[in-house]
Amino acid sequence: MRGIMNSSIKEPVIQTSDLIVSLSRAADLVSPALASHHLRVAVIAYSIGRELNLSAAQINDTVLAAALHDVGAFSLAEKTAALQFELENPHQHAETGYRLLKSYSPFSQAADIVRFHHVPSSHGDWFNGNKVALGSHIVHLADRVAVLVGEQREVLGEAREISEKIREQSGKMFVPDLVEAFGSLAEKESFWLDAASPPDLALPGALAIEADINELLGLARLFSRIIDFRSRFTATHSSGVATSAEQIARFVGFSERECGMMKVAGYLHDLGKLAVPAEILEKPSELTGTEFNVIRGHTYYTYRILAPIEELYDINNWASFHHERLDGSGYPFHHKGRDLPLGSRIMAVADVFTAITEDRPYRKGMPEEKAMQVLHRMADKQALDHDIVYLLKINFAKINASRTEAQARAAEEYREY
Repeated sequence: MRGIMNSSIKEPVIQTSDLIVSLSRAADLVSPALASHHLRVAVIAYSIGRELNLSAAQINDTVLAAALHDVGAFSLAEKTAALQFELENPHQHAETGYRLLKSYSPFSQAADIVRFHHVPSSHGDWFNGNKVALGSHIVHLADRVAVLVGEQREVLGEAREISEKIREQSGKMFVPDLVEAFGSLAEKESFWLDAASPPDLALPGALAIEADINELLGLARLFSRIIDFRSRFTATHSSGVATSAEQIARFVGFSERECGMMKVAGYLHDLGKLAVPAEILEKPSELTGTEFNVIRGHTYYTYRILAPIEELYDINNWASFHHERLDGSGYPFHHKGRDLPLGSRIMAVADVFTAITEDRPYRKGMPEEKAMQVLHRMADKQALDHDIVYLLKINFAKINASRTEAQARAAEEYREY
């Protein structure tokens, strides 16, 4: 097996906030109506927190919750319904988001805020026997302001009307003290212009820390749940790909550090599927040409979402090129063999291997002999790397056992949701 240039691959050490911003952007790609919504809410919540002179820790947790407040809204219908100023059933996606974020301990405070971010002021500080944090009320107000701002091109001309609508709900939907703080902000043109076109947000406090490969693994695993749990068809897929890619990389000769990076890439490889409506992922019948093209765009979005984070350069290439093929027939960039790093070739094999061997609600996974026939045919057609397929074949039992175990754990987590 060919060697790799270990010295050319650097372990990523990144600002956690960069990944959060990337995830926020990804969550809003599913519809033009949602463009920058999460970041808009985060910017408004940050401004309110500063106006209230909250501590850095309080602002940090509130802004993090704002940046991820609707991750529990899986379907396009649910996401667009949340853009209505007054919602009929707002708590289901908030509860789902809470459960997702609670599974990653550094986000536990933000999870509590997300859980009750649609509780109106009229309920007071308690809801269903649970304390409602001030951050939840802030995110609620910021979210509703963001809905009213939307993509207003003339936001300064709309500011007075938006402010009046918020003031009308003081003591009903919104906490009066927060409405007062918002009123002070509303006097500044800069507030409205930031809200309409939110700048890249540097999250304050404890979140703006450097994450090494171990911390990155935990965060990437959370991302994979948010990506995969949107559909029962894909509920365990990224866990299987991540583990398979890690195992193959180990047999190829990657170092432990690089194997960890490969696992992160596996967790993130379908990040762009957040731009695909769950209604398409869940469609029981054959996809139309338009719907299939929407799915084909997911690797492009994975690449573009992660590209601004320079420290993830290798991980991004390994993750985003998993549908590229050695003969140039893949997508979205039509890279050929010479353009595809070894990590990308490993990911391509891991993705196909996982897709054909995993059980899905509508069919059983392929047994070893049939799966290897598919992989060998693809290698013969110069779609997959022959050497990597061969390594998978001679280590099939161990790699498949690891995949099965990882996906069984993911399936149990999914059942809890």
